[in-house]
Amino acid sequence: MTEDVQQKDVREQEGAAGEVSLDEAYRICRGIAKREAKNFYYSFVALPPARRDAICAIYAFMRKADDLSDDESLSREARRGNLDAWLSEWHQARGGASSVDPVFVAVRDAARRFSIPHELLDQLVAGTTMDLQAPASSNGAPDTYASFADLYQYCYLVASVVGLVCIRIFGYSDPAAEKLAEETGIAFQLTNILRDVAEDAGRNRIYLPLEDLGAYRVTVEQLRKHAAGPVTAEERALLSIIGERAEAYYQSAEKLLPLIDPESRPALRVLVSIYHRLLKRIERAHYEVFAERVSVPTAEKLAILAGGMARMGLLRLFKPISLR
Repeated sequence: MTEDVQQKDVREQEGAAGEVSLDEAYRICRGIAKREAKNFYYSFVALPPARRDAICAIYAFMRKADDLSDDESLSREARRGNLDAWLSEWHQARGGASSVDPVFVAVRDAARRFSIPHELLDQLVAGTTMDLQAPASSNGAPDTYASFADLYQYCYLVASVVGLVCIRIFGYSDPAAEKLAEETGIAFQLTNILRDVAEDAGRNRIYLPLEDLGAYRVTVEQLRKHAAGPVTAEERALLSIIGERAEAYYQSAEKLLPLIDPESRPALRVLVSIYHRLLKRIERAHYEVFAERVSVPTAEKLAILAGGMARMGLLRLFKPISLR
């Protein structure tokens, strides 16, 4: 039976169960990704359609988990309860139960088509709950991580697991790709942490390891109450050590690229280029992340995307590709 016939059968079965059609489910996920994904969406565009749909479905799944976790109008306990209920619904849907959630319909199909382990999807949700594990401190103490090893585990759950899911959609055969994808996720998340230091501190979250703060004589309170202005010499030294770690992990991204299926490499290249460009901009700004939020301009992202689309065009021209 051809894939098109199989997909038609799936759509008919789902329609009979009262679910949204698979085509509609993916359309909704594409809309969520286009509206919310920012840096990620530029890389999605450079993928062949079937892989793009799968990535958009995974992104929509992550976005919902993040939104439930970040709803600060609710207590941590209430947010954990909402996430647990949502995850339970997903477990039922992935087991074959009918679902009215179009994201679940699309993710279930993507996981089946690209052999994404359910454990990885559960870990994606676990990453969003890390900030909710402990009850809010009665004395207003912020969320912190004692060591870089502790921060690495956080980054693994919120970013590396995303990479491990993505490479299954991108396609790879060498098992070495998995560790490289893990470390690429660390590079991305450390870049995010540097960009968002001021915003996170305002939300009572300090993602810079306490051991590093102590080494550079920077206090948690100093970061929490930091004015929107210049960083001190000690703060710059602290932030630069995080930047150096991120730079080291970007080397893993370069090693990962040749291990990914050729038709997916342009998309991964776009994503790596945008994130690495963001880190370079933070470095060139001398880590002045409290003065303003550093970002990569849209025109620059579009130029990177154009390069990725050109590579995709060359692949299509010289080698017919198989769209899974």
